[in-house]
Amino acid sequence: MDEKDMKILNILMKDGRKPYTEIAKELRTSESSIRKRVRKMEGEGIIRGYRVEVEAPKIGYNVVALTGFDTNPEDFLTVANKLCEFDEVKKVWTSTGDHMIMTEIWAKDGRELSEILFNKVGKIEGIKKVCPAIILEQLK
Repeated sequence: MDEKDMKILNILMKDGRKPYTEIAKELRTSESSIRKRVRKMEGEGIIRGYRVEVEAPKIGYNVVALTGFDTNPEDFLTVANKLCEFDEVKKVWTSTGDHMIMTEIWAKDGRELSEILFNKVGKIEGIKKVCPAIILEQLK
């Protein structure tokens, strides 16, 4: 990884669909150089993939909750993996700090979020505590 690779990564993290020709122009290099560097970073696992970022409310999900889960220590990984199985759970992280597992959960409204938390994910064996925080506005 050199400075040019880092610049390419920063550009792609802002816009993963930006054409190599535009990146090359911005960095004053050839398109083939950009293509080779990106392929190399993909091959080394630095770039793991390209994703679509969705504006949840525009497709009917008006409630997004960052939700912390605390578990029995022996159930930690089992619970984290089980949370990955639910379509409503968009992201799952294991963490240090206030909660052992953090998730991003999408719901159409508060009633659906309650259903998800109390009748679906909250019933996973080994969960001791569920702590949702509803996102009011995403600024960045």
